[in-house]
Amino acid sequence: MTTVLSIETSCDETAVAIVTNRKVCSSVIASQIPIHTQYGGVVPEVASRQHLLIITELIDRVIKEANLDWSAIDGIAATVAPGLVGALMIGMSAAKTLAILHDKPFVGVHHLEGHIYASYLSAPELEPPFLCLLVSGGHTSLIHVKDCGVYTELGATRDDAAGEAFDKVARLLDLGYPGGPKIDRLAAQGNPTLYPLPEGNISLPGGGFHPYDSSFSGVKTAVLRLVQKLQAEGRELPVADIAASFQHSVAKSLTKRAIACATDYGLETIVIGGGVAANRGLRETLATAASQRGLKVLFPPLEYCTDNAAMIGCAAAEHLSRGHVSPLDLGVQSRLSIMDVMSLYRTGEVG
Repeated sequence: MTTVLSIETSCDETAVAIVTNRKVCSSVIASQIPIHTQYGGVVPEVASRQHLLIITELIDRVIKEANLDWSAIDGIAATVAPGLVGALMIGMSAAKTLAILHDKPFVGVHHLEGHIYASYLSAPELEPPFLCLLVSGGHTSLIHVKDCGVYTELGATRDDAAGEAFDKVARLLDLGYPGGPKIDRLAAQGNPTLYPLPEGNISLPGGGFHPYDSSFSGVKTAVLRLVQKLQAEGRELPVADIAASFQHSVAKSLTKRAIACATDYGLETIVIGGGVAANRGLRETLATAASQRGLKVLFPPLEYCTDNAAMIGCAAAEHLSRGHVSPLDLGVQSRLSIMDVMSLYRTGEVG
C-alpha cells in the first residue's frame, strides 16, 4: 500500500489530497471561480496569489481529515506540467518543502496523466490497455493507455480544445464564465437539432477526413454567425436551443471519434477524463453509442472531472510503487507531451 499527499495548482483550483493506492483518504478543493468570473477568465497572476494564500491551510486540513500523521505518508506529489508556470511553482515548491522536511520522496505528476487516473478512483479494478478521451479547457486528445507512464496520442484537436470552445460560445451567448456548466444546464431546456452545426472534420490531403483528429473553431464560428444573423433579424436569441445545438454537435463529434478509435485499435474500454467529462450531453451520447457497439465506458465521479489533487495522488502512488521518483531539481513546464511523462522520473530509487 502506497500513501501519497498530493497537491494540484496547475490553474485556478487549489487542491490537496491524501490517496492510498486508488482510494481517497481525504480531498479538499478551493475553487477560484468567483474571483476570476469578474475578469471573464483566469488571470495567471491572480491564480498564483490565491494558491499561495490558501495552500498551507489545505495541507493541514487533509492531514486532519485523513487522521494520519506524517509517518504514514510514503511520498509527496505535485502537478509539475502542463499548466500556468506561476501556479505550478506554488504547488511544486510546497511539495518539495514537505518532502525535504519529512524526508519523503518527491513525485512530479503530469496533469493529463492525473485526468487519466481519475477513473481509477471509482473503478480500482481498471487496468490497461484502454482508450482515454481526455476533454478539458486546454486539451482534447484520444490517448492509448498502454501502462503507467506509457501513452500514445492517437488523436487531438487542431485548434480549440472542447472546453475552450464551450467557454467561447458561452461568451457569445452572454452566459459568463465558466461556460461549460452553464451551457450544459441550458441545453437540457433546448432543442439539440434545431440548428445543425458542423462537427469539426479535418480534411486529409488525399481526400476524406482524419478519423480521430478534430477541430472546434468551426463550430464556434458557426454559432457566432448564427447569433449575428438572428440579431440582425431583430429576433430574441433562443439561447437554450443554441446551447443545446452546440452541445449536441460537440458531443456527437467526440463520440464518433472515440468510438472509431477504440474499434480500430481493438480497445474494449473507453475512459473519459477532464472537465468536459462532467457534461451530461457527452455522457449520454457516448454511453449510448458505446453500448450499441459492445464497448465499456467509464466516467469519473463528477468531483474528479475538474482539476483535483486526488487524481494526482492516484497517479503518483502508482509511479511511486514502481520506484519512479522525481529529482528535487525538477522544474515546472507550461507544456509537456503526455508521451514524455517518464522524463519526470528517475526509476528504481524506491523498492
